[in-house]
Amino acid sequence: MSKQMLVLGGTRFFGKILVHKLLQAGHQVTIATRGTTEDSFGDQVQRIQVDRTDESALAAALEGRSFDVVFDNICYNADEARAAIRVFSGKIGHYVLTSSLSVYSDWAFDMAESLVDTTTLSVPPSPVGKVAYGEGKAQAEAVFFQEAPFSVSAARFPIVLGPNDYTKRLHFHVDRIQSGTSFVMPNTDAQICFVHEEEAADFLKWLGESGVTGAFNAASQGKPKLRELLAEIEKQSGGSVIVLPEGPEGESSPFGIPGDWAMDTSKAEAAGFTFRSLEDWLPDLIGMLVRKEA
Repeated sequence: MSKQMLVLGGTRFFGKILVHKLLQAGHQVTIATRGTTEDSFGDQVQRIQVDRTDESALAAALEGRSFDVVFDNICYNADEARAAIRVFSGKIGHYVLTSSLSVYSDWAFDMAESLVDTTTLSVPPSPVGKVAYGEGKAQAEAVFFQEAPFSVSAARFPIVLGPNDYTKRLHFHVDRIQSGTSFVMPNTDAQICFVHEEEAADFLKWLGESGVTGAFNAASQGKPKLRELLAEIEKQSGGSVIVLPEGPEGESSPFGIPGDWAMDTSKAEAAGFTFRSLEDWLPDLIGMLVRKEA
């Protein structure tokens, strides 16, 4: 059944892919952005040009409008979450928040959602002010779950990889290994998880269409050791892995974690979502980047 969907931040990376998938499914899609990034959706979408951090402007832009589902890819703290609740109360049915693996401040191989229960997490009253990224995402979750009058789900993503990754975190390793340039990685035995940009978009779409509530870990199946990932890049590129345990911050790997940092996805799987295997896409992505960098 076609629904009215609003995407906050839908012009790049997996947000852009989400919009395409919603359109393909027959939904009516509106995107709300600052208008600084062009999109290729043409007349398939409606557009609202607004800075979501400006609450009064957002409220004015949405005056008289209602949506079945809001997808929020650009909420980073409790203050923004509370502003969104004030703006969207009475206008929407369900809210999907893009959250992060960073809500888990510890290091472990199989972190479950219950380790950070944001339905009971205490959040200071606004304005909370500046906090670390992971803490901000956890507080945003907590505000939505505890204070919103509409239903909410949150996708806790690990590092998202894909051809459209503007952060170029995997590109960093391909470039360094291909050229035989050293980089800093403190623990190559640490296990990590990833999700593909297409899979991240599929997961958000599933949360919105299904209406399931709560926080869900979302990652591809597979938790490789970092040295295994580096070995795959080395094999495909013909380069050399030169890893230093410590060094200048500017030489640090974007994957340079001190210990295991991976999630248990059984809750989402039990709710009905099937994740892809890392082996089904990561080697191909590495190969594509190797050819691109050559």
